[in-house]
Amino acid sequence: MILLIVLISFVLQYIIPGYFSYLALSPYYIFSRPWTLITHMFLHSGPVHLLFNMMFLFFFGPELERRIGGKRFLFVFFISGIIAAIGYSLWSVFILKQYSTAVGASGALFGIFACLAILAPDIEVGLFFFIRMKITYALIFFALLDLLFIGSSGDLVARSAHLSGVVAGLAFGKYLKKKGNYLR
Repeated sequence: MILLIVLISFVLQYIIPGYFSYLALSPYYIFSRPWTLITHMFLHSGPVHLLFNMMFLFFFGPELERRIGGKRFLFVFFISGIIAAIGYSLWSVFILKQYSTAVGASGALFGIFACLAILAPDIEVGLFFFIRMKITYALIFFALLDLLFIGSSGDLVARSAHLSGVVAGLAFGKYLKKKGNYLR
C-alpha cells in the first residue's frame, strides 16, 4: 500500500503546482506545517531517488511485515520516518544552520532495515546486489557511511535522517525482541 501511495504522490508532484513544496519537510516551517513530518516520506526528488527507495521497501518491507504484522510494520515505518524528520530538522537547524527541505522515505526505510536486523540478524542480503553479507553487517556499513559523510558540503543526502531512522528502528527491534512477539 505504501508503495502505491508513493507512486501516486510521485505523479501528483509533477501535475499539481505547489504540491511538492507544500508537502516537503522544511525545518523552518516544521511548527507551522507539522503534517510535513509525515508527508515528506511520500515525495521523492526524482526517478532514481524513487527507484532506490521503493526497491529497498520492496525487498525489506514484506520481510519485516511478515515477522511483526501489518499494524506494527506501519507503526515502525511511520514512527521511524517521523523521528528521522525530527532528527534531520534538529541537525539542520542547530548543526548545519540551514533550512534545506528534505523528501523521501529513507529515514523510515532505515528504521525498517534496523528493526529487521535486530529481529533477524542472520538474514543474508546482497550489498550493492552482489556482495553477500548478514543484514547486521550491511546496516553497520550504511550507518558508518552516513556517519563518514554527514555534513559534507554539497551532499544532498539527508544522512541525519538515515541515522535517526536507524536509531528508531533499533529501539523498536530491541523492544519487539524483548517482548518475543514476532516470527523468527
